[in-house]
Amino acid sequence: MKKGSCRAREEDERRDGPERRRRYDSDLKQDEIEGKGTDGEKEGIDGRNADSWRSEQPASWDDASNLGRSGGIYIPPFKSAQMMKEVEDKSSIEYQRLTWDALRKSINGLVNKVNATNLKHIIPELFAENLIRGRGLFCRSCMKSQMASPEFTDVFAALVSVVNSKFPEVGNLLLRRILLQLKRAFKRNDKPPLLAAVKFLAHLVNQRVAHEIVALELLTVLLENPTDDSVEVAVGFVTECGSMLQDLSPKGLHGIFERFRGILHEGEIDKRVQFLIEGLFAIRKAKFQSAVRPELDLVEQEDQLTHEISLQEDIDPEITLDIFKPNLQFVENEKCYEELKKTILGDECEEEEDSEGGSEDGSAEEFDEEEDEQMKIKDETETDLVNLRRTIYQTIMSSGDFEEAGHKLSQIKLEAGQEMELCIMMLECCSQESTYLRYYGLLGQRFCMINKVYQENFEKCFLQQYSMIHCLETNNMRNVAKFFAHLLITDSLPWHVFAYVRLTEEDTTSSSRIFIKFLFQELSEHLGIHLLNERLNDPLMQDSFESIFPKDNLKNTRFSINFFTSIGLGGITENLREYLKNMPRLIMQQQQASSSSDDELGSSS
Repeated sequence: MKKGSCRAREEDERRDGPERRRRYDSDLKQDEIEGKGTDGEKEGIDGRNADSWRSEQPASWDDASNLGRSGGIYIPPFKSAQMMKEVEDKSSIEYQRLTWDALRKSINGLVNKVNATNLKHIIPELFAENLIRGRGLFCRSCMKSQMASPEFTDVFAALVSVVNSKFPEVGNLLLRRILLQLKRAFKRNDKPPLLAAVKFLAHLVNQRVAHEIVALELLTVLLENPTDDSVEVAVGFVTECGSMLQDLSPKGLHGIFERFRGILHEGEIDKRVQFLIEGLFAIRKAKFQSAVRPELDLVEQEDQLTHEISLQEDIDPEITLDIFKPNLQFVENEKCYEELKKTILGDECEEEEDSEGGSEDGSAEEFDEEEDEQMKIKDETETDLVNLRRTIYQTIMSSGDFEEAGHKLSQIKLEAGQEMELCIMMLECCSQESTYLRYYGLLGQRFCMINKVYQENFEKCFLQQYSMIHCLETNNMRNVAKFFAHLLITDSLPWHVFAYVRLTEEDTTSSSRIFIKFLFQELSEHLGIHLLNERLNDPLMQDSFESIFPKDNLKNTRFSINFFTSIGLGGITENLREYLKNMPRLIMQQQQASSSSDDELGSSS
C-alpha cells in the first residue's frame, strides 16, 4: 500500500508539475503588474521590509494608486460631481482622475448617440469637452462605435471631419490608428475588422480627412496578390469612395480598374467575386453614387486639413493617450482649453450662462407660448395623398370617354403642386393596360391644352420615365412610348424634350433603346417620314436634336445612323449621312485654317 501510494503521489506530481509552474508564473506576472513583487523582492533591494518602505511614502501616494478602483461599482453622475466639488485642490491627482473619468464617460456617451439628424447638436457638446486631453479617448470611442455599427460610418466620418478642421492632431491620430488596425487585420487575414477599417478609411477620404494617395496605395496592396477576400474588400472600398477618387485622381482610378479587368480576365477567383467586379464596372458606368450626403457635408473644402500617411511607414498609435496620467500643468491647460472653446463656439457659452442665471419660470412660459403658436398639425402618413390618388384612379377607370373623364377630373380640387399626381396617375393607368388605348393620349392632350402647368408636369414625367425605363416591362414600355408620341404629334408636349435623350452607345441601355424605337416608330406612323423629317430638321430646334443626331465624333454619329436604319427609319438620317460623308473634308479645312493662322502669327512676330 505504501509503495502504491508513493507511486501515485509521484504520478500526480509529474502530471500536475507543468500546470503548477504555469500558475506560479501567471501569479508572478500579476504581482509584477500590481507592484507587489516576489517574496524575495518584498524585503527591498537595500534589505528593508516592503511595508516599512511603503510607510515612508507620502499619504497621497496610496490615495493616488487606489483611486478609481471601484471594483466594478457604479458611481452615479451626481455622486461623482459631488466628489469633484469636495476636492479643494484642483491640481491634485485625485481631482485629475475624477475629471478624466468624467471626460471618458462624456465622450463615449456623445459618440454613441450621434446620428445624421442630431449631428449638428452633438458637435457643440463635444467641443465643450477637452478634446485635446481626451483625443485618445475620442479616437478609441469612434473606432469602437464604427465597428459595432458600420452603417453609421459616414456619420462618424462627418463627426471626425468637423473635429479635424479645428484639431488636426485628433484627425491625424485617428487616421494612424485606422491604418494600423487595417495593416494588422490584413496580415492576420481577419476579415471583419479589415472591412470596418476599410469602410472608415473610405469615408475619411470622402470627407477629405485622408489623402487620396492612401486610398490608391491600399488598393494597390489589396490587388497585388489577389485573393477572393482581398478583391472583395477592394471592390467595397472603391464602391464607397470611387466618386471622390474619380474627381481627385482619375488616372489612378483608371489604373485600378485596369487591374480589376486583368483579374477578371485571369479567372482565378471565385465566380461570386467576379460578379462583384462586374457590378463595380456597372457602378462606374453609372458615374458612382454621391460621395457625401448633403446633411453630412459640414466643412468647407478650404477649412479641411488633409493628412497623408503611407502604409509603408512605421505608425505610432500613441496608446498611452488612452490611459490616465497626472499632469503638473493641469490647471493651466484647462484654462487654455476654456479660452480655445470660447473662440470655437463663439458666444454660446455666455448665452447659456445668462439664460441659466435668469428667471427660469418666465422663460419656460414664453417658450411654451411660442411653441403653441408654431405648432401645426402635419400629416406625415400621406393619407390625403393616397386618397387623392385613389379618387383619380377611380375617375379615370369609370369614365366612358376622355371628355367625361376630363370633366370629372377638372372638378377635383387640387392644391398647389398636386397637378403632378394627376399626370403620374394618368401615365400609370396607361402603362398597366394590356394594349395602348388612345383614350389616355386624348385625356393627356386635353389637360395640356387647358393649363400649361400640366404640360410642364408631363415634360417632367417624360424625363422621369426615361431615367427609370429599365424598371418597366416591354408592354408597359410600349404604352408609355405611344402616350408621349401622341402628345408630341398633337404638339401638346414641346419637342425639346428630346434634349433629355442622348443616343450613344455609352449613354443608352437596351431598355432605353427599345423605348426610343417605339417612340419614333409611332411618330413616323402618324406623321409620315416626310413630315417627321421636316420636324427634325427645323433650324430653330437643332439644339434639342443634337443629342439624338450627335456630331461630336465619328463613333456616335455612326451609332445613331445604324440605330435608325435598323428600326426602319433610315430616311430621317439623310443630313447625318451627308455630314458623315463630308467630315474628312471639314477636318482638312479646319487643319488648313489653323495652319494658315499659325503662319500669319509667325510672320507678324
